[in-house]
Amino acid sequence: MLNKGAILSFAILLAAVCVYQLSFTWKAKQIEKDAVEYAQGSPEKELFYLDSISGEEVYNFLGLKKFTFKDVKELEMNLGLDLKGGMNVTLEVSVNEIIRAMSNYSTDSTFNAALKHAKLLQEDSQADFVTLFGQAFEEIDPNAKLASVFNTLELRDRINFNTSNADVLKVINEETDAAIDNSFNIIRTRIDRFGVAQPNIQQLQTKGRILVELPGVKDQNRVRNLLQGTAMLEFWETYENQEVYQYMLLANQKIKEMETSNVADSTEVSTEAVTENNEAVDTTDTENSLLSELEAGAETDSTSSLDNLADFKNEYPLFALLNPSTDQQGQLFPGPIVGMAHFKDTSAINTYLNHPQVKGLFPRNMTFRWTAKSVDAEENYFRLIALKVTTRDGRAPLDGDVITDARQDFDQFGSSPEVTMYMNSEGDKIWSRMTKENIGKSIAIVLDGYVRSFPTVQGEISGGRSSITGLESIEEAKDLANILKSGKMPAPARIIQEAIVGPSLGQEAINSGMLSFLIAFALILVYMFFFYSKNAGLVANIVLIANLFFIIGILASLGAVLTLPCIAGILLTIGIWCDANVLIY
Repeated sequence: MLNKGAILSFAILLAAVCVYQLSFTWKAKQIEKDAVEYAQGSPEKELFYLDSISGEEVYNFLGLKKFTFKDVKELEMNLGLDLKGGMNVTLEVSVNEIIRAMSNYSTDSTFNAALKHAKLLQEDSQADFVTLFGQAFEEIDPNAKLASVFNTLELRDRINFNTSNADVLKVINEETDAAIDNSFNIIRTRIDRFGVAQPNIQQLQTKGRILVELPGVKDQNRVRNLLQGTAMLEFWETYENQEVYQYMLLANQKIKEMETSNVADSTEVSTEAVTENNEAVDTTDTENSLLSELEAGAETDSTSSLDNLADFKNEYPLFALLNPSTDQQGQLFPGPIVGMAHFKDTSAINTYLNHPQVKGLFPRNMTFRWTAKSVDAEENYFRLIALKVTTRDGRAPLDGDVITDARQDFDQFGSSPEVTMYMNSEGDKIWSRMTKENIGKSIAIVLDGYVRSFPTVQGEISGGRSSITGLESIEEAKDLANILKSGKMPAPARIIQEAIVGPSLGQEAINSGMLSFLIAFALILVYMFFFYSKNAGLVANIVLIANLFFIIGILASLGAVLTLPCIAGILLTIGIWCDANVLIY
């Protein structure tokens, strides 16, 4: 009796878990159906609808826990490429380019001939490229030494003129493995930010090759650019929030005028007019009026609050989207953060700030970048950082080419994770100047156009060694170290194989798969009902349905992706279960 009770309790708990997990799939499909009705055939409107509610609460499970639409999508049962459509891409990281970069693009004839010969050997060999390169180098000149090519400034502590070819190849292997891992991490980070549900990203057995499966993607060109783009690491000086806020006030006023008049190409603002406006505008009065408006909106009841909110959006269109970096008393926070915004508003803010009339209000050497990491756990709000352009060509004064090494470390007390990075002599010179001129200010570390970190400079840093502190976890420190190190050498990736499954083909697969599944399932139910007599057959059918429910519920709980082979496997399981019933009977 005790065993029966334990089994019954386990079955009830398992059923509850399955209901809980499958409820997210039901809710996601319900919201997507609403999006289709709202869009009325427009893919752009459908995407806008889903983006607009991504961070909003859409599901409250039995009043116990609330979920946003983004949470619901992450927890639903996802369909594979064969059912949903999408892209299947095989990337190859160019080991050849990594080796050339390690040699500082040496012009040695034996070295370059060995690279060309290794590429030819690779066409008919399963060996990795580094091994083939070593063989080719030995074949072309048995007496040549790899150490003479790779005794560079960056590798001088690991390779000297007396290092054997075998040891040099070992170092090359280690460095290419690290570069491939870094490329893999960058690609994975980009895809995560791209927002594909349940992507499959893995390194293949062949060295340097990466498999990427992206169910449901529709913009193939964007994905190609995303996967093949070279990671760009930059170091920028920053503006202080107090320096930027007065320009933000002017920008808000200009945006208000443009939206009121609804004329995009109104009066252009010259540099002289900007200067006069900066001298004439009393920012204190404007700040007080903004804070008064906010306080007034907080003191009114719900009905008048809606009116005040509309009035506030009309009066302050920029600040309605971008929350200024201030405390509760309205005092501006120090540092380079000028505001914070929901991710769905970042595009509109970019459009505002890049409008010629608005952009002309800011100094020419001021530009803005969003942070890569969100402020909150839901990943909804991102910070806007003000960067200072100090070069004539508008590029960052320091980029990732100067990084020779980076590693995760701990502070002097051994309690907080940090990243220690090393630069070459050229980078050391620029970094020393940047830190000396920006003591008490921040320097932004930007990767692929997004600010990864903006540490505050405590003092001049020389010697080519520095540390980045203020990291939340060891994992974050390791990821940042990998990203910094990825700027050490280029590891471009190119697409060598690509397969696209269209949504119509995926829908056909869903229809045919579901039809075959339902026909097979119905035939089994009918067969067992008549074979075992009505009562026993009815019980067998109920158990079969429960078994199917548990299978799908467990798959959803495990985060499995439903594919055509998966459906075939479920049918096979049902058939085996039917055979088991025959044997038991």
